[in-house]
Amino acid sequence: MLSAESAAVIRATLPAVGGALDEITTRFYDAMFRDRPELLDGMFNRGNQASGAQRRALAASIAGFATALLDDPDTRPDTLLDRIAHKHAAVGVTDDQYTIVHKYLFGAIAEVLGDAVTPEVAAAWDEVYWLMAGALIGREARLYQDAGVEPGKVWRQWTVVERRVETPDVVSFLLRPADGRPAPRARAGQYVSVRVRMADGVHQLRQYSLSSEPGGDLRRITVKRVAGTAGTPDGEVSGLLHEQVREGDELALSAPFGDVFLDDPADATAPVTLISAGIGGTPMTGILAHLQVLGSARPVLVLHADRSPADHALRADTRRLVERLPNARAVFWYERPGTEEPDAREGLMNLDGIEVPVDSAVFLCGPLPFMREVRAQLLRAGVPARSIRYEVFGPDLWLPGPAA
Repeated sequence: MLSAESAAVIRATLPAVGGALDEITTRFYDAMFRDRPELLDGMFNRGNQASGAQRRALAASIAGFATALLDDPDTRPDTLLDRIAHKHAAVGVTDDQYTIVHKYLFGAIAEVLGDAVTPEVAAAWDEVYWLMAGALIGREARLYQDAGVEPGKVWRQWTVVERRVETPDVVSFLLRPADGRPAPRARAGQYVSVRVRMADGVHQLRQYSLSSEPGGDLRRITVKRVAGTAGTPDGEVSGLLHEQVREGDELALSAPFGDVFLDDPADATAPVTLISAGIGGTPMTGILAHLQVLGSARPVLVLHADRSPADHALRADTRRLVERLPNARAVFWYERPGTEEPDAREGLMNLDGIEVPVDSAVFLCGPLPFMREVRAQLLRAGVPARSIRYEVFGPDLWLPGPAA
């Protein structure tokens, strides 16, 4: 709970701090990586740093948390915190690192805002920071405990038992624990981090959804090669996985994490709607596989958009799983339709004429513009906002707030 004194200061200074957050977070990362370069080795993704995605996500989370405290000082934005905690646990964040972040973040705030950072202002924002950090530390401790790992020690070696090319720019890897011990528990829809050593010796990591049924000792990830745009570099991790990893190789995977998953007890009957575009279909395939293993009779609606059938990764898997579920159906949209899917619709996804059950549990994954547009269509169709869950690959740039 934010104190009344601090709340008044935060309310008065939020516009100035919020307006400067981009510069603050830029200087924060520059100073921290200058003094603590080891944090770039297996903790932060260099591609996200180069594109500015990590910086913008941090700024959004700080502003979102502070705004939520002002709107209702007795509560915390649990959805925002849960999402960040899962992302942190998936890369092995530990309690002591919050002290490091505090040092460099508040140094950047003082540097950017100068004399405006009075002792009262510094104390108020310090309270906000430690309220957020304390909530995250508690959540991450529970996540580590539930995963059966020590804080920060999330990595295990997995052996690639099969490599399968899905499309010209997508490949799947089927993996088994290299140590022979049982695979950790996973929920349908969750992701793992993959940690690899680059040519310059620096470890880099990226999260990939589990695209197969999460039970048992075999796990599958499906990786799209990330091409750089607008001056940003190509994806380092995806490029290495595509070019170098073959059957018999080993990969370091984290325990599974992610706050967007299907909680499906055996007696569940509520409809499920899976909506995706491009590589966003990977967690949906994992959810479908889980429903099929359960023998679920739930109504399932699968909606997917892609450039063409040839670009649609896991298309055959999706079709096969839909056919095996007694109450499932799928509708595909392609910008360039082909004979492989004669019933597919042409163009971008449009929900006109698609009856999405208003009591459905909706899962949404794909590029941000796609998710924002489809979410708006769902809301207009009467689907409650609380029923729509979304997954973002990489830093979450879907800003928190009423429109999120």
